[in-house]
Amino acid sequence: MFGERRYIFNEQTKSYEIERRSARSTFYNTGITFLAGLACFLLYFFVFNRLLGFDTPKAMWLERSNQALAGEISLLETRAAAQDEVLLDLSLRDNLVYRPVFGMGEIGPDVREAPLGGEERYADYLGLDHQQLMTAAARRVDVLSRKAYVQSVSFDEVKVFSARAGDMASCIPSIYPVNPKTVQITSPFGARYHPIRQAVVFHEGVDLAGPAGQPVYATGDGVVVSASFNFSGYGNVVIIDHGFGYKTRYAHLKEIKVVEGQVVIRGDKIGTLGSSGLSTGPHLHYEVIYRGVQINPWNFLNPDISPEEYNKMARNG
Repeated sequence: MFGERRYIFNEQTKSYEIERRSARSTFYNTGITFLAGLACFLLYFFVFNRLLGFDTPKAMWLERSNQALAGEISLLETRAAAQDEVLLDLSLRDNLVYRPVFGMGEIGPDVREAPLGGEERYADYLGLDHQQLMTAAARRVDVLSRKAYVQSVSFDEVKVFSARAGDMASCIPSIYPVNPKTVQITSPFGARYHPIRQAVVFHEGVDLAGPAGQPVYATGDGVVVSASFNFSGYGNVVIIDHGFGYKTRYAHLKEIKVVEGQVVIRGDKIGTLGSSGLSTGPHLHYEVIYRGVQINPWNFLNPDISPEEYNKMARNG
């Protein structure tokens, strides 16, 4: 063993003396011992790992760690799926209930599920044992984060509109744009035979015929977004944005009494009934537009109150 002293008998001095070893002998013995130990280790590794099929302690520890990591990733996927269901329910109610109430357009899946960056975002997972699982889980979390952010912004917008819910009643068009006692509907909403174009076309509003020059009123509070002559057939036309998804169009006017950007309230005079543009006689072409689509104005015409009466109530209130 290393460190042991060996003694030899000296014939000349008749005494025992410490044996002196050469450096070469020491190196040789050390090398033999090292090689013998290495051979034993390799034999142990071969028998334990190759013949008996056992893993080394470190390999077994790594395997257990990988299994635990895979389990955590699977649990994360399960939780993400549950949260995705919650967000899906919120988005459906948002698009089908909350936003339409205030005339707001729905938010499509292209916005809610837009990816956050490209594949390089997940480059840190390349080469790992569970690369696909970890990349998929990270991508799922990113999509959930995006959905949650978009939903939060949407709710903030709905909150702003809900604070104005009291204004909604006065903004939605709900009265005749002219005195109902002085006009009659000559062309309803829907398909009709056009008297000038000599063809069946879809009529996107209602025509209210009456004496030229009588007042035309705003049917709801809003802002004038257009007040000009239209060469495509409308003639003198005024368009009012009422908010909450609603707009109204007043065409074939004789005169325009408002300007673009002007704020009006229900019952304000915006022009006079005429026959400008593509018209066969004095009438008002009136449209109600909701979220960019013309809808039947008849559903918004209340004959029980005239614009003059409403205007008087509004001024005195």
